[in-house]
Amino acid sequence: MSDPVDRSELKRVLGLWDLIFYGIVLIQPIAAVGLFGIAQRNSHGHMMLTILIAMCAMMLTAVSYGRMASVYPSAGSAYTFVSRGLNAHLGFLAGWAMVLDYLTVPIVSIVYAALTLVRLVPHVSFAVWIILLMTLITLLNLRGMKATAHSNMILLAAMCVVIAVFFWSSVHYVTNQGGVHALFSMQPIYNPATFRLGDVLTATSFAALTYIGFDGVTTLAEDVKNPRRNVLIATVLVCLFTGIFSAAQVYLAARVWPSYHDYPNVETAFFDVCGRAGGPWLFQAMALTLFVACVGSVLTGQVGAARLLYGMGRDGVLPRAVFGRLNKRTNTPSFNLILVGVTTVAGALTLSYEHAAEVLNFGAFLAFMGVNAAVIRTFYFQRNKRGLLPNALMPALGLAVCATIWWSLPTLAKWIGSAWLLMGILYLYALTRGFKQAPAKLDFAEQEER
Repeated sequence: MSDPVDRSELKRVLGLWDLIFYGIVLIQPIAAVGLFGIAQRNSHGHMMLTILIAMCAMMLTAVSYGRMASVYPSAGSAYTFVSRGLNAHLGFLAGWAMVLDYLTVPIVSIVYAALTLVRLVPHVSFAVWIILLMTLITLLNLRGMKATAHSNMILLAAMCVVIAVFFWSSVHYVTNQGGVHALFSMQPIYNPATFRLGDVLTATSFAALTYIGFDGVTTLAEDVKNPRRNVLIATVLVCLFTGIFSAAQVYLAARVWPSYHDYPNVETAFFDVCGRAGGPWLFQAMALTLFVACVGSVLTGQVGAARLLYGMGRDGVLPRAVFGRLNKRTNTPSFNLILVGVTTVAGALTLSYEHAAEVLNFGAFLAFMGVNAAVIRTFYFQRNKRGLLPNALMPALGLAVCATIWWSLPTLAKWIGSAWLLMGILYLYALTRGFKQAPAKLDFAEQEER
């Protein structure tokens, strides 16, 4: 009979490249496509620069996530890292910010899915598409239907094929128009005639959505060979790959369509770039690929948010009688699914794609700042590891860059995010009787496994 320790060791089956592939699947190779037109407009043609700036922030933060995952491998969320690295009350607020993200993800995705359908079927209005799509998705989730890993792999393969064709078509188009030398230009990176630092930073706070999801790599820490090394390396390399691959897409798109202020539709501008580079069929292929990806994101995002609300109800953070119930037949939190569906429709009809994405980044970058701060306290102060560069300066730099991007968010996102954060502070004050008791724990474990 095998020793129990041996069986435990056999569970660590994932290698470095398994983690990297998992991270790429989470973020998706076309993450920057939907952001292109708005980020180009807001940065005055410098989206590639915003992608690279955000990449620096994410790589520094990825190091912090990897280091905290080596200490707390059982639950790799910002909530856990901030709770244990700083204190439970700040951890609760980091978790509260993550709840905002869970509620916002379906809004961002459904808005872009509807925008795509409006480009493909323009005689049906945006509002009608929102209501029809969300009703259908909610009905599917109420029946307990789930996306399979097999379907995700098919979608990933389709994305890679479409992007590969886009690369080839763009190079062919640009060289046909201006020769080989037209492929090489500093304009998408830095154009002194249009460069404005404040506008670039504001656009960076939007374009950083490209990287959202990289932290999911840390949730597999318990299943990884040599987690202290591989989780950190994989998290950083996922951010690096995403940044380079996205920057290449944006660079070619900017060369195909150099003018950033005359897109037929700024929110779906990348489709028009595809149409110019490869013709109507590439326009359709990219639009359909984005639509399927967005619908998949809404399906899983609605379930993730509903399950999180159920966990909070079950554990007494929210009223148990309302949120902590499951449908006995489907084993789904039906009330929560309907609530998230209604909230998603209301948000989608109220917020633009740009504003919804910025609200999402408000919560994400608060969590990123918290993780960087947790590294400083955990490694430099609590564990007395006096290496100034890795244990203090690098996470401090990551904290500063994330704070700069967060502060550069537009006013509306900061108002909505601040209102949500204030609600969390007041709720925490009531739950803990004036911060005198430890707050109830938030359980993100089930969502992290999804």
